[in-house]
Amino acid sequence: MPDSYDIVIVGGGMVGATLARALADTGQRIAVLESGLTEVADDDVFDLRVSALTRASQRIFESLSVWADMVAVRVAPFREMQVWDEGGHGSINFDSAEIGLDTLGHIVENRVIQSALLRSLGQFDHVDVIRAEVEIAQADRAAARVRLRDGTELCARLLVGADGARSAVRTQAGVAVRGWAYDQTALVATVKPERDHLDVARQRFLRTGPLAFLPLPDGYCSIVWSTGPDHAQRLLKLNEREFSQELEQAFQSTLGGVQVCGRRAAFPLRLQHAQRYVGSRMALIGDAAHTIHPLAGQGVNLGLLDAAVLYEVIADALARQRDPGDFAVLRRYERWRKGDNVAVMAVMDGFKRLFGSELSVLSLARNLGLSLVDRAVPVKQLIMRRAMGLSGDLPALARSPSTVF
Repeated sequence: MPDSYDIVIVGGGMVGATLARALADTGQRIAVLESGLTEVADDDVFDLRVSALTRASQRIFESLSVWADMVAVRVAPFREMQVWDEGGHGSINFDSAEIGLDTLGHIVENRVIQSALLRSLGQFDHVDVIRAEVEIAQADRAAARVRLRDGTELCARLLVGADGARSAVRTQAGVAVRGWAYDQTALVATVKPERDHLDVARQRFLRTGPLAFLPLPDGYCSIVWSTGPDHAQRLLKLNEREFSQELEQAFQSTLGGVQVCGRRAAFPLRLQHAQRYVGSRMALIGDAAHTIHPLAGQGVNLGLLDAAVLYEVIADALARQRDPGDFAVLRRYERWRKGDNVAVMAVMDGFKRLFGSELSVLSLARNLGLSLVDRAVPVKQLIMRRAMGLSGDLPALARSPSTVF
């Protein structure tokens, strides 16, 4: 007989684990399936993959009582964000003080987020976190069924795909995706600049793509350098001294010299969007539903909002004694999130294309636009509030640190 659960979540990364932690408070029996479970020690080297968490994402984690655990390990606030273009003198500076706040957000290593969530899940007897590879994950009107590589079978009322851009849940549900590759690769590394970052996130738009220096604790920075695939491979092959020199030149020595700390890695960039987020007893969240260019760091924040909305929809259905896997229930989640995700994806794709163009007229326009917006304080404040998750149709978990169903 298959093991019976109320909800099976395929993918225990940041987004899947956030949904599981929220749903743990409903008392539902939950299985979280993840093949790559990791723990973080205080003295570990920095994770190469980091996320720029918005205030809305911070509120979600505060509501779920996991934010303090992350802070106890490692988080880095950023109070300002400076953006400028290689092709001119245009620039813009976002300062949290302009809207009366102490931070714009926090840079947090992905492992720190995932580990805090998994430690919290360990407190719940009705939540099983299972290290496993999924072989079959399917759902129909009767039930959701999952078979693991070792032959174990699970059944549930709802199957959630939080298993990334190459989602097996999405593929096996027959959900098509639309999108395109950007012909860009993001190179990531940890560096120690000569000068302190002063809690400022900095991004320079190069002709080949954006280069970001994101503040980490103790004066370190995480870099995300989006460039052409061939250039990225060449950068990976340079020794540390050669790479540091090229990085300093690309960043105009804004923080002085840089010392590379540890290894470098690279991953291809693409835009991708699932044609639908839900089906019979199935829902997609996070990268399984949508992936975007990392130039504004919004990808994980969209996924966390997906998780918070799906939790709210399920909790509301349970309170009304409705089946959480009912298609009409799940459609509410899709209607709530899909339009907002599409809008953010369109804006990010537009920015990528605008700043990636070498046409002189577009170079002049974007530099003029940066300077004009920088001087238009009310407009800049609106942009900041939206980007930080302080406005819009937010779920309850993101609106208040103390709001939990």
